[in-house]
Amino acid sequence: MLEAFVLVQTDVATGAKVAREIASVPGVRLSHSVTGPYDVVARTTTDDIEGLGALIDEIQKIPGVTRTLTCPVIRV
Repeated sequence: MLEAFVLVQTDVATGAKVAREIASVPGVRLSHSVTGPYDVVARTTTDDIEGLGALIDEIQKIPGVTRTLTCPVIRV
């Protein structure tokens, strides 16, 4: 099991909408609209690194997403 946090930048005024759409992607456990340098923070769980790559691909296809930064969890 691989857990990661995905930080997402979006187009202006699309953060809340993008957060809702990200929440529907399989493997996304939580998706929050936040303030700061990133607009959305998502907590994800996948079986392996290949699954994480596929999940990131799906997030990046969402209209309004401009950039992502993925932070895999190394210790709990």
